[in-house]
Amino acid sequence: MDILTKILKEFWVTVGQMSPYLLFGFIVAGLISVFISANTVRKHLGGKKLWPITKASLLGIPLPLCSCGVLPVTTSLYKQGASKGASISFLLSTPQTGVDSLALTYSLLGPAFTIIRPITTFLTGIIGGLLVETFDPSTKQIEENNEVLTSSDKKGVGEKLQAALKYAVITLPKDVGKPMLIGVGIAAILSAIIPADFFAGKLGRGLLPMIAMMLIGIPVYVCSSASVPIAAAMMIKGLSPGAALVFLMTGPATNAASFATIYGSFGKKTALIYISTVAICSLIFGAIIDFLAFNIGIKMLSDQMWMMPKIINDTCAVILILLLVNGIIAKHKHAKK
Repeated sequence: MDILTKILKEFWVTVGQMSPYLLFGFIVAGLISVFISANTVRKHLGGKKLWPITKASLLGIPLPLCSCGVLPVTTSLYKQGASKGASISFLLSTPQTGVDSLALTYSLLGPAFTIIRPITTFLTGIIGGLLVETFDPSTKQIEENNEVLTSSDKKGVGEKLQAALKYAVITLPKDVGKPMLIGVGIAAILSAIIPADFFAGKLGRGLLPMIAMMLIGIPVYVCSSASVPIAAAMMIKGLSPGAALVFLMTGPATNAASFATIYGSFGKKTALIYISTVAICSLIFGAIIDFLAFNIGIKMLSDQMWMMPKIINDTCAVILILLLVNGIIAKHKHAKK
């Protein structure tokens, strides 16, 4: 009974700590989803030079799409004129981060990781896009696309704000509700039952823990937000910052289903380039982060962050759980239809 109580306590502490930031991230994500249309993204991703690839990677960073949700968007962009390199760049950068995920990263991991994640995501997107354009460029004719206004583009500011709020409190929680609660649950279990410095004692530092996290992260599905509390819990138990970054990169960016879809939509060579880029870049950036942490002395896991008052944490935690549970129920009802 004591262990169950400890797990529940850890669960509530984690939810309370992350909920104000995540709710803020949901709101910003809602605004982005309405005020940055697919047409705007599509307009900038044509051509086969470095600039479209760079823009694709940059545009993908704040968008709140998981590795499954980004697939149909990327396929649509590719079919409607985006180059293959830009499409893969967008596909690499988008699921690894999002404004909601970055807000959550700040709450649980601190400012260092909040800065590092978008940088490594941005560079990974560019590297993957350039590799695709070099070794497996598109052979289809890129057509000029006239920008067509969507229903969202035609709405007034008031209607757009309503749509943004709907996305923030209904659509996004429906997409991330289940994996988010599972992720926080796993984090709570890890915090409650694993001894201090467990990962440091078992795996140590260096390449081994990073390879272990890569092998865990690549085949499984975990969204960028859900991966954060798991990574934070493992770092508290001794996992190196570099290995944690490997998990934060590979978990959201790859899984068996997304690889199969990329294989079918873009071909075998591009699919292999995609997964190789994620794997190799995660190990390289993980090694850099460990060097900064252990050799330069940069603190990666903040323990002196300004904390919200408990009443705000508890109130936001209740709101967040209600939104996530409502999202799960709504998704379940939709699936039964």
